Amino acid sequence: MKAVVKTAKGPGNVAYTDFPDPCKPGPGELLVEVKATGVCGTDLHILEDTFRNHPPVVLGHEFSGVVLETGKGVTMFRAGDRVTAEAPARLCGKCMYCRTGNYNHCSNRSGMGWGENGSFAKYTIIEEQMAHIVPCGVSFKAGALMEPMACVAHAIEITGLKGDDTVVVSGPGPNGLLMTQLAKAEGATVIVTGTGADAGRLEIARQLGADYTINVQAEDAAARIRELTGGYGADAVFECAGAQSSIDACFEYVRRMGKYTQMAMFGNRKMAIDMDKLVVKEIRMIGSQSQRWTSWDKTVKLLAAGKVRLDPLVTHEFGLSDWKSAFEVFEKKQGLKVVMYPEE
Repeated sequence: MKAVVKTAKGPGNVAYTDFPDPCKPGPGELLVEVKATGVCGTDLHILEDTFRNHPPVVLGHEFSGVVLETGKGVTMFRAGDRVTAEAPARLCGKCMYCRTGNYNHCSNRSGMGWGENGSFAKYTIIEEQMAHIVPCGVSFKAGALMEPMACVAHAIEITGLKGDDTVVVSGPGPNGLLMTQLAKAEGATVIVTGTGADAGRLEIARQLGADYTINVQAEDAAARIRELTGGYGADAVFECAGAQSSIDACFEYVRRMGKYTQMAMFGNRKMAIDMDKLVVKEIRMIGSQSQRWTSWDKTVKLLAAGKVRLDPLVTHEFGLSDWKSAFEVFEKKQGLKVVMYPEE
């Protein structure tokens, strides 16, 4: 089969090339035909060799597909099921994190697309315990976005939102727009902030349920947020932009004793935090990493109930052979989510 493969260590060394078809699924495994697969920042980091990888390995971990064959002992899925999977592909099952249900921090995990062969191919093998059904009515294209949605659901879960909270989402990118919808599903009032360059994305945020949107270059966002919250500030802020200016702004937006959750990652860039403000305002600051079963359960249920829309977030589609164009569009932030489709 043809696949997008990290062929060797070092910057670059990624090619669309022949790669062995997966063997028959082993015990507890599913052989899946990939129908759609999304591009993630991690894929670009692997291309640049700034994220761990074990070549030769097929890239990709955001996908949806159809089960072709099940291995021995599989009971929860059968051939023909539409499925997706969690990014942590293999777990040790023995460490403290696995044993407490926090396996996204497994000391010995191996991830899909960097440690295990991923979804930038016609076929992939996944473990039954990491697989999830794509709900009826959810397209394969949308199903490829379930993994990033589960990451956002995890951030919501560990932050702990209440129905009467006012939430600020800084950065209307794909994660910010997913956060907007999930926070609304929790009953929160949602304010989305962005720059003048984000005008189109802010409009999408409004269409997806944001109560207010603010262009931070056109008005005093902190003052506007205080006005909307009786002078206090937001109960919770989610930093989804991955920029120093956004971090600084979020410390202004959040109220005293409020919650700050870091969603965006920064690669090798070092960011500054105003520690005095963190202390004086008694801000509860937390980072959010990957996903776990409870966030996937929420993801599947919200999609099945039609409470989150994923298709509008896909702005560019490519064949897998055109992966370079797909990566370029993603890197230049020319749209929102980029989805690729395996070719015969």
